[in-house]
Amino acid sequence: MSDRKPAGQFLDAAMELLRRVRDEEAEAVEAAGALLADTVERGGRLFAFGAGHSSLPAQDVVYRAGGLALMNLLAVPGVVGVDVTPATLGSALERVDGLAAAVLDTSPLRAGDVLVIVSLSGRNALPVEMALNARALGVKVIGVTSVAYATETRSRHTSGTFLKDHCDVVLDSKIAVGDAELTHDGVPAPFAPASTVVTSALMQAVLATTAGLLADRGADVPLLRSGNVDGGHDWNGRIMDDYADRIFYRR
Repeated sequence: MSDRKPAGQFLDAAMELLRRVRDEEAEAVEAAGALLADTVERGGRLFAFGAGHSSLPAQDVVYRAGGLALMNLLAVPGVVGVDVTPATLGSALERVDGLAAAVLDTSPLRAGDVLVIVSLSGRNALPVEMALNARALGVKVIGVTSVAYATETRSRHTSGTFLKDHCDVVLDSKIAVGDAELTHDGVPAPFAPASTVVTSALMQAVLATTAGLLADRGADVPLLRSGNVDGGHDWNGRIMDDYADRIFYRR
């Protein structure tokens, strides 16, 4: 460990990862943003899914100030964050075969929609099957994952494949296997994960691209405003009414 304090080391590591995704994933971000913009213009619906801590970047783009109002969370009970007891149940459910099919069968997803799937490792059954089954329904899939896992770990899905193998667009977060940026002689394991910081930034970069493309095309850009600024609630209410057929978090 260098003389620099851990906080500075972590922030440096996070900024380097952000620089890498900015420079190396620009084309993929543009493609993902264009796919979302095309879908919005066609009247399609947008969904985001993530399990465990990978759910945090998915939640971050749903019903938030400055965000695209049309982004909906595809929630799987028991795997959204660590809000279940025991928290380890969520990790176990990610490995259950057939769960994704059951979720999609009861979801509003349909052909022509887009599903963004966030999974750091992309190796568990749930995200792999979610992508496979969504595409079989005619849904376009954007995967946000660390491609390194596909070369350094083994898939936990019966097909032996990873999330990245079943996507229309793949965004590589560049996170190293293990998701820990720092080590210390006095600490028994690597620590300081950066996946949430980087993946959330990638998600926001995609949606910023979407908003810009829609505006450049002269299309409506259904964005939400902060409820903590004057007029924000009224603005959001109008947006939700105008796009009620494509917004599911209000129901």
